[in-house]
Parts: sequence; C-alpha cells; structure tokens
Amino acid sequence: MMELKTDSSIDAMHAAGQVVARALTAVREAADVGVSLLDLDEVARGVLRESGATSPFLGYRPSFATTPFPAVICASVNDAIVHGIPTGYRLRDGDLLSVDCGAQLDGWAGDSAISFTVGHPRPEDVLLIETAERALAAGIEAAVVGNRVGDIAHAVGSVCRAAGYGVPQGFGGHGIGRRMHEDPPVPNEGRPGRGPRLRHGMALAIEPMLIASGRDGYHEAGDGWTLRTNDGSRAAHAEHSVAITDSGPRILTAR
Repeated sequence: MMELKTDSSIDAMHAAGQVVARALTAVREAADVGVSLLDLDEVARGVLRESGATSPFLGYRPSFATTPFPAVICASVNDAIVHGIPTGYRLRDGDLLSVDCGAQLDGWAGDSAISFTVGHPRPEDVLLIETAERALAAGIEAAVVGNRVGDIAHAVGSVCRAAGYGVPQGFGGHGIGRRMHEDPPVPNEGRPGRGPRLRHGMALAIEPMLIASGRDGYHEAGDGWTLRTNDGSRAAHAEHSVAITDSGPRILTAR
C-alpha cells in the first residue's frame, strides 16, 4: 500500500535525506588509498550520531538475507554491484567504490548512493559512473505527476542500454517513507505507461545499477549480502530519494 505524504512530511523526509547527503559527502572525502571500508563505515556512523539519526541499514534483514546487515553503509568495490559489507579491505589505487547509505530521523527515512573512483581513475570507470548518474537524472526527470512508475523504469533503462551496459534484474528502486523500503517497487527497466500512476505526495528511491560488460548476470557472494557480477566486470550504483510533487520532482537527498 502506498502512503501519500503531506507537504510537512516531505519536509521531514528532506531533513532525513540531508543527513544521508552529509554522510555520503563525508565518506567520499575520507576515501583514499589505504583507507579501510570499516573506516568509512565509522565515518558515516559519526555523521548519523551527530545528527541524532539512526541507521535503517544496521540490523536490517529482508527475506533474502541469511544474517542481519552489520553496518550503516553498503560499500561495494569493483565487481560488487550493491550490498557490499564493509570489511578491513583497504582501498587500492584505481578502485571503483559504490557507497549506499540510509538515515532514520524523526520517524522518516532517507536513502541514497554514490559511486566514485579512488586514486587514479580508469577512463572506462569514469564513463560507467557518469552513465549511472545520467540514468538517475533521467529517472528523476520522469518522476512527475501523471506519469507512471514504468516511465521512470523506461527512462533509467534506456540510458543504461544505449550506453551498452548491463542492468541486473530483480533489484531496483522502491518507495520510501516511514520505512526504508515501501511500495511501489521501481525497476531499472520497464515499459512506459505501465505501473502505478505518480501522484503528489509519493516518495521513491530511484537507483540505477549498471554492469560494465553489458551482461546482466550476477550472483550472491558467500557473505549472503554482496551481489557481484558473474563475469568480474565492474559495476556502478547511483541513487536519490525523490518526492513527487505538483511542482516537479524534489530530490530529498541532494548533496
């Protein structure tokens, strides 16, 4: 069931989204060659503490997971698409890192993700990340009153496929509000004109995931969480929480 948020609720969601934005900014600034993923998780924890927010990631256990998630960020390196568990792995020159973070503040959730390179970037990684961001922008542009969820999915998928990238099936965006994951699901591919109609007060997390090789295959790693590309190619992830309003999409997690 989809909950339509009031304007004051959207403002409250924006406050939660700004905590996420600050956490991601702090993580990106701290990420460098030799820094561990656990170090970055601690950076994000510090921002949440200072903001009086909690993490909807920490202890989260959906139906597919064998264990609760043990961190406040997902840190996915190179061939990891999403849901990477922060470990003692120390970043290396040229790594591609995707960081997903959430915050719960005053009963409302925010969720966002960024991808970036550490040290000297590979040109192909830069292009992959730029395309993920373009796909996200296209999805947000389609998130207007009167459109349908399928219009967002089509916009995202069209950018990814036109660039020759793979799109992992079965994972995508979602509704967001008092909980991090709400209805409706927001796929990263779809047919325009299909799915629930977008109305003022809806809030969605739109999150393209791209595989560099152009193939869609992925598998779950042994930790029960991390999704990795089947062929070892690199992946990128971008996400914003967005409110649908009569005056256009409002990005709640804008950095």
